[in-house]
Amino acid sequence: MTDSHIHLSGWEQSDTRPLDVICLGRAGVDFYGNTDGADFCAESSFKKSVGGSPANVAIGLATLGAKAGFIGCVSDDAQGRYVRHYMQEKGIDLSGVKTLSGEYRTSLAVAELRPEPEVVIYRNNAADLALNAKDISSEYLASSRCLFVSGTALSTNPSRLATLSAMQTAQLSGTLVVLDLDYRAYSWASPEDPPHFYRLAASLSDVVIGNREEFEVMGIPHDHEESHINAASELLSGGTALVVIKAGAEGCDLFGLDGNGNLLKRSQAIFNVQARKPYGAGDAFAAALLYALLYQHNLKDAVAMGAANAAINVTGDTCADAMSKLPALIAFMESRGHTFSALPEVTVQR
Repeated sequence: MTDSHIHLSGWEQSDTRPLDVICLGRAGVDFYGNTDGADFCAESSFKKSVGGSPANVAIGLATLGAKAGFIGCVSDDAQGRYVRHYMQEKGIDLSGVKTLSGEYRTSLAVAELRPEPEVVIYRNNAADLALNAKDISSEYLASSRCLFVSGTALSTNPSRLATLSAMQTAQLSGTLVVLDLDYRAYSWASPEDPPHFYRLAASLSDVVIGNREEFEVMGIPHDHEESHINAASELLSGGTALVVIKAGAEGCDLFGLDGNGNLLKRSQAIFNVQARKPYGAGDAFAAALLYALLYQHNLKDAVAMGAANAAINVTGDTCADAMSKLPALIAFMESRGHTFSALPEVTVQR
């Protein structure tokens, strides 16, 4: 295998659509400890922000300058109103967001601010998992160049059916589909369900992103290098164009096909920083990778931008507020010795 010339198509198309990316799934509230290194017993105060992987990706995209939208549900209470307000302030289009009354609740996460934190997540009657297919507009999906889906949205119905329907509708509209496996065991009723629904969703996706453990949950082992190749080959043969396998401190591997259908691989190391916390890295990575592909950076630079955004994020004290703006991201990369192949003439279309 070689590490160059992975063939991707469609990312330069539909650039006249109103939105670049619509993210689908959960948007919640996060409380982050204010004291570096403190466990919950020692912590005395917390900082409030918006969280949930799809919401973080939307915020990361908007912070970079992309035109982001969102599909999901929030509760009709103070937390739901806060999520709406925060995302609107970031310039995210919330035409696809529904407010639910009754016993539904916007998710809440409480996190310690330290390199190996405990994060406690409250998901009882989670509003985002009440997303219904009838609440998703095909016109809205067609207004975006890309649909980003969190695998957690596949964990139960009606969200599962709504998510799969949205992915199918996006495909028919010429909208690129990106699946982040985002496996959270507590969201699934049975361990037998994820492999089936992840594989089904992957068959509807142009890009599949996950860590080694998530690909194992999908039913593809990760214990040695050949497993990565087997995982990528299986997904690429099903129509996926790009497979991203993350490995924490070891960086990530990207797999795709060249113009002749040969399997190719590209690896990306991390940018070493002093991390204050680990959470947010994956969402920052996805946001910058998608931004770069949509705004015509080549794949080499795009994955490096993802790694750099992840590094910047873990030096912050939240996920959403630590997303980088584009000039700071580029400056960080150049200061670490990254040489861009060529920066697009127009990196932000406004």
